[in-house]
Amino acid sequence: MDVVSTADVSPGDRFAFWREVSAKLWVPYDLARERQSEAGFEARVVICEFGPVQATLMTTRPHSVRRTPRLIRQADPEVFKVSCMVSGSGMLTQDGRRAEFGTGDLVLYDTSRPYLAELRPDDSTSRMLLLRFPRALLPFPPQEVRELSAVCITGTSGIGALSSRFLLQLADQMDELTPAETARLATLTLDVLITALADALDTQKLVPEDTRRQALTARIHAFIRDNLADPDLTPNVIAAAHHISVRYLHKLFQQEEHTVAGWSREQRLAGCRRDLAEPRLAPYTINAIARRWGFTSSAHFSQAFRARYRQSPTEFRNQLPTVHGD
Repeated sequence: MDVVSTADVSPGDRFAFWREVSAKLWVPYDLARERQSEAGFEARVVICEFGPVQATLMTTRPHSVRRTPRLIRQADPEVFKVSCMVSGSGMLTQDGRRAEFGTGDLVLYDTSRPYLAELRPDDSTSRMLLLRFPRALLPFPPQEVRELSAVCITGTSGIGALSSRFLLQLADQMDELTPAETARLATLTLDVLITALADALDTQKLVPEDTRRQALTARIHAFIRDNLADPDLTPNVIAAAHHISVRYLHKLFQQEEHTVAGWSREQRLAGCRRDLAEPRLAPYTINAIARRWGFTSSAHFSQAFRARYRQSPTEFRNQLPTVHGD
């Protein structure tokens, strides 16, 4: 994982520095920003490689990027980009279409054709997850993919919402991912992208069955993580949220050698363990932390924690020098 920031660059050179960074990370652009924002421009990117998918979490002041025919002739790596807004809003124009997008929405860019993308100047700072990958990875006819550029895939309903939830969670955790975790997430990230685009094209039949299954599993994982605090998060609730049967839900987890309840419990325990080790949460009791992660019985939580980590929650917390036990 790499981090690039304008923080250590003199204010007058920051935008030129950002232009060079953008060309190296994605493709060459013409960049512009409003005159009043010149002195205060800031940008930061966290870069992760998920197999063939390059993910960059960008935090930046408003500006626009223009991909021109001249720049395409200069460098055309034949890649697509999919953006997912984490916070803020923007606009993309390509192939005669204009897409306006906000938090959670997905948009496809084809870097082999001209486009203009803008972050709203009334948003002081925007955060965007940008996923860059070779065009050849999409299992769709080129003409059909062309119909998707500058089309907003809403993050508020349907497959788009489930895909958005996975990507927003990915953005939230990028700073903490280990190399082993990014390697495991590589296939899932690409599968989620393909399934979201396939749904937008209404061409699910073109997506391999394994890809659809893995993408669905990834979205279910994200849904469970988002709802771990709910003690009523049952297989029935999870299956209903994804419009599948409980039987098929169990089958998906069996293929990963897990049970639904077991996987959910593992995520809850991991969350509790992180919170117990967090000095800022020292004022919170162990029971409060357990409830925060969906455990309603302190005895059950203590038993499950000991079975997983071979020590009680109190023993774990007391061994940390900066955290005091209950």
